[in-house]
Amino acid sequence: MLSDRVRTGPAGDLTSPAGAGTSKDVGKKAARTSRTRQPLRSRLKRDWQLLLMTFPAIALLVVFHYVPLLGNVIAFQDYSPYVGMKDSPWVGLSNFQWLLLDESFWDATLNTLSITTFQLIFYFPVPIMLAVLLDSVVRPRLRLFVQGIVYMPHFFSWVLVVTLFQQMFGGAGVLSQTLRNQGYSGFDLMTNPDTFIALVTAETVWKDAGWGTIIFLAALAAINQNLYEAAAVDGASRWRRLWHITLPGLRPIIVLLLILRLGEALNVGFEQFFLQRDAVGRDAAEVLDTFVYWRTLLTGEWSYGAAAGLVKCLVGLILILVANKVAHRFGEDGIYKRS
Repeated sequence: MLSDRVRTGPAGDLTSPAGAGTSKDVGKKAARTSRTRQPLRSRLKRDWQLLLMTFPAIALLVVFHYVPLLGNVIAFQDYSPYVGMKDSPWVGLSNFQWLLLDESFWDATLNTLSITTFQLIFYFPVPIMLAVLLDSVVRPRLRLFVQGIVYMPHFFSWVLVVTLFQQMFGGAGVLSQTLRNQGYSGFDLMTNPDTFIALVTAETVWKDAGWGTIIFLAALAAINQNLYEAAAVDGASRWRRLWHITLPGLRPIIVLLLILRLGEALNVGFEQFFLQRDAVGRDAAEVLDTFVYWRTLLTGEWSYGAAAGLVKCLVGLILILVANKVAHRFGEDGIYKRS
């Protein structure tokens, strides 16, 4: 009989006698199975518009990031652009031996690591604090106005940024002239090698701290606002809510960006230091990027520069892997999840 083969469930759905589930569940399983079994040709035909939209980005990534990787073979050659990679003689690891025995390379590496460490301490927390302050602004118009002000320096070139700091803190700058007019001795911060590391950090904070708040503001927007209301009802102060709700909500993003920053520990920039190298001297302003420019590109030692670039990449990769492992130890996903 029909009643023996099909019966009605408690919600009026038809179920099979073996309890295979509702007809709705069966339909979902069938649709899921049909999607997974679609051949590649049909999926390409279905999603060709989306693939076409991503093609320019993929093409740029391949042309400007992956194809140039093939040129790293010149680090193991005595490369000459007049001969080409095919006919340049192979020298093995001699370029790396020459690099590791070069004292100027280690001086540039030490300067780079010192600047990176200093900026991790005094620059990295600034976007976080600025994002928390911007998020606490209640009026939307005021918040948008402040965001526009702090974002604007990011779009200035380093030439303009260094010029502005020169006009403010140079020997003929506004502050120095004001002190002289008041009977005090002036100062020239732009040519002092002892304070150069603080100077470049201040320039970086003024230029990029506002732009760095974008990711943290997005993370703050994802925090459940009911947690703040419940904490306020329980009598938690503003600092308690910041410590127990805001910072734990930002912790995954902080760890991720910290790992990525450590991966770029040997890459602190070129233009900012190139513009100020002559003013403070090579000993204070020479970093790996400027070292490669002055010692390899201007002299035509292409293989030497490629070897320096590979060393930078290797150290960055090691730092990323180590930092990601430490993040896993503290229960965070890092740049990839644990298997």
